[in-house]
Amino acid sequence: MTTRNRTLGEFIIENQDSFQYSSGELSKLINAIRLAAKVVNHEVNKAGLVDILGAAGETNIQGEDQQKLDVLANEKFIQTLTNREIVCGIASEEEDDFISINSNDNQHQNKYVVLIDPLDGSSNIDVNVSVGTIFSVYRRVTPVGTPVTLEDFLQPGKKQVAAGYVVYGTSTMLVYTTGDGVNGFTLNPAIGTFYLSHPNMQFPEDGKIYSVNEGNYIHFHQGVKDYIKYCQQEEGDRPYTSRYIGSLVSDFHRNMIKGGIYMYPKSSVTAEGKLRLLYECNPMAFLAEQANGLAIGGKNRIMDIQPTELHQRVPFFCGSKNMVKKLQEFLEKYH
Repeated sequence: MTTRNRTLGEFIIENQDSFQYSSGELSKLINAIRLAAKVVNHEVNKAGLVDILGAAGETNIQGEDQQKLDVLANEKFIQTLTNREIVCGIASEEEDDFISINSNDNQHQNKYVVLIDPLDGSSNIDVNVSVGTIFSVYRRVTPVGTPVTLEDFLQPGKKQVAAGYVVYGTSTMLVYTTGDGVNGFTLNPAIGTFYLSHPNMQFPEDGKIYSVNEGNYIHFHQGVKDYIKYCQQEEGDRPYTSRYIGSLVSDFHRNMIKGGIYMYPKSSVTAEGKLRLLYECNPMAFLAEQANGLAIGGKNRIMDIQPTELHQRVPFFCGSKNMVKKLQEFLEKYH
């Protein structure tokens, strides 16, 4: 069977042995995410035709206005994962607290928890710009047979057993890792099947793209300001190209394919950073490292951070190795 003809389902079965807990549960979990992604993709693609554009009139735990598609995506992913009876708990960026799931036939016997950002970049929905879903999977640390607790979710990123994202763009792609490289699958909308389209995805070690919201430049730490000026200098292969979509999934996806660095630093306005450690930074860091890239929160590796709260925010930098290392040089000057 050629690479181009392999479906996501076939790929999962063929590569199940590379996953250290090859019980079949993780395969079912990825399949559940695949199903929910197809449902959300359908809704995103018809967003201009029905009344699911605009704000829902509520704010989430982050204090951010919820879009109607935020609410819909959140419901679909929670519903699908719950109905499949394969996870013992779910935490969502859109929910105040985690959800404990007790399967009807399986008294708290399931071993995995999922953390999810159901619709990353949702402020772009109304203007038809790519959005995405980010997910992260851990094995529970509390005893099987008991309800999950906060401890099951507050695990450092290095404990992840799987992570990935779905990008809803000109084509819809599901990209994921179980710690054995990164592979991308593109949806054929005619038949509703994901096919392996991007095997063994890798960040180029060098890149020429930097992605940051330069509108916040005045508020950034001096090390970040100096690195941005370095990117803009006319010297050698610089200046680099500035590309910023405002959807982490889309910016990360482009940089992984073309080579680049993504930056969301802390600032005088967001003292702790803005991105969520558990729903955004950890899963993207796992993908970056599995794809020959780096992900840091400053001087430290993102996946070494011990979370202290469910909706914790941190500064986040990730991308091509040499670009991230160069950024670190500028950051260390001001520590």
